[in-house]
Amino acid sequence: MEAHVTRHYSSTDHSQATAHHRATAGVACSHHRHRNPLDSPLSLGLLQQIENIFKDEAGEEKGERARMASFVGAMAIADLVKTTLGPKGMDKILQSTGRGREVTVTNDGATILKSLHIDNPAAKVLVGILAIGFYGIMELDISKVQDDEVGDGTTSVVILAGELLREAEKLVHVKIHPMTIISGFRMAAECARDALLEKVVDNKTDSEKFKSDLMKIAMTTLSSKILSQDKEHFAKLAVDAVLRLKGSTNLEAIQIIKKPGGSLKDSFLDDGFILDKKIGIGQPKRIENAKILVANTAMDTDKVKIYGARVRVDSMSRVAEIEGAEKEKMREKVQKIIAHGINCFVNRQLIYNFPEELFADAGILAIEHADFDGIERLALVTGGEIASTFDNPESVKLGHCKLIEEIMIGEDKLIHFSGVEMGQACTIVLRGASHHVLDEADRSLHDALCVLSQTVNDSRVLLGGGWPEMIMAKEVDELAKKTPGKKSHAIEAFSRALLSIPTIIADNAGLDSAELIAQLRAEHQKEGSTAGIDVITGSVGDMAELGISEAFKVKQAVLLSATEAAEMILRVDEIITCAPRRREDRM
Repeated sequence: MEAHVTRHYSSTDHSQATAHHRATAGVACSHHRHRNPLDSPLSLGLLQQIENIFKDEAGEEKGERARMASFVGAMAIADLVKTTLGPKGMDKILQSTGRGREVTVTNDGATILKSLHIDNPAAKVLVGILAIGFYGIMELDISKVQDDEVGDGTTSVVILAGELLREAEKLVHVKIHPMTIISGFRMAAECARDALLEKVVDNKTDSEKFKSDLMKIAMTTLSSKILSQDKEHFAKLAVDAVLRLKGSTNLEAIQIIKKPGGSLKDSFLDDGFILDKKIGIGQPKRIENAKILVANTAMDTDKVKIYGARVRVDSMSRVAEIEGAEKEKMREKVQKIIAHGINCFVNRQLIYNFPEELFADAGILAIEHADFDGIERLALVTGGEIASTFDNPESVKLGHCKLIEEIMIGEDKLIHFSGVEMGQACTIVLRGASHHVLDEADRSLHDALCVLSQTVNDSRVLLGGGWPEMIMAKEVDELAKKTPGKKSHAIEAFSRALLSIPTIIADNAGLDSAELIAQLRAEHQKEGSTAGIDVITGSVGDMAELGISEAFKVKQAVLLSATEAAEMILRVDEIITCAPRRREDRM
């Protein structure tokens, strides 16, 4: 009878039934005592409910599978940009999937990574599709952080993170816990940074030596870019432009204009600001002691702009009255602008024929349809502000410069503002055979300008050409020998990952990397060695003699960003794919 009653209990009352059965029988059988709790119908039901908490389109990967997916994604991204590293790095062609099918030719790590559409979540950590940047909001996008923070080293940071994860994968495979690996990586990163700090050189107090350091850093940065053939010329342009900033890191004061035609060597640095617009017909071609009003306002308010409106008139004289009223309205607006006491008006939007006539009659140079970046930068360098209303002239801040004139670059006419209020403002005019060449030259020069502006603030300098990685790897190896326990394996792995940078530089140059790294390691056993990889001769060279230098800030950022990214991915033990949110049907 008891068995019959127990059989009819529901699954939710199963535990109560079991207790009752044991009490009446008076025997606790060994089978019940040793049963796995997950074998009971109640526990199995709970597990099924937990598995079904996600919606149909959601999913998850756990444990080893999740970790492997993370490792594979991050390493694939590192392998993608690996061939672009170093002076002999190769270029990539990026073709957009948009209607224009635009093509970009580049070996700039940041540009390649920003162009990728990635599905793997760990790869997104290394690239970051939503590139918000470093200042203000910390984004998971380490390549973007590196590019924004120091301007260069994007490829290095992704490769180092990828190699750290490659080494970590081997350690996880031999049952070393991820937290032990992370702890070892942190110790190694701190040791590597300390090793660099002992070797830095700072010539801030000697202006000649410091300028020479900046030239070396600029040439090293440009040697892996399209500008490598004329790196001395462009390094001088970049250094002169950055030194004009007098310690500021505001690169908005340095404008880069791209004009097809000529060769890259025809590029030059110009004092002042150049606006890529023409002076209109009947306008003054030259203005001294200019007072400039920079505006973003509609100059077509003389039109009836009510879509679908009809104006019925009983005679043509009425049409003339409407036109007259519209013109009068526009004349009033122009008079308000002239009342500011200006002799140059620059507008973001179009200036139509009638207002242009009124400005020309008043002897005011009117420049229309300037691009928004152009007028923002113009307002900055001339000390003005962008205005949109003109009722209170005393509240509008005008820009000033000594001379506005029209100049020719190649076959194009442009407007030149010289003697601007922000004295450090300048323009680099890039010339080149095609738009693709100019775009890549622009990206290369941007990297050099960023690195130099950061170096002016943090003037510590290191040698380049794989020398810093060898120094760090040597010290990290020493630390591994002194560290007991499993952490020592992680520290050794960190050292091997560091050596991957000079190895890849040598491989990309078509050299025997195993032989060169062995020679480098032997050279670095000598005290005060300055040996690195000379890809031009294909041998181990003296980096101090060759003048190959890098900014300490770049190297430090590469080291710390890569370690943090590897740590973040190592911590992952589950990937949950969320179902897309659907709109609720509202009746």
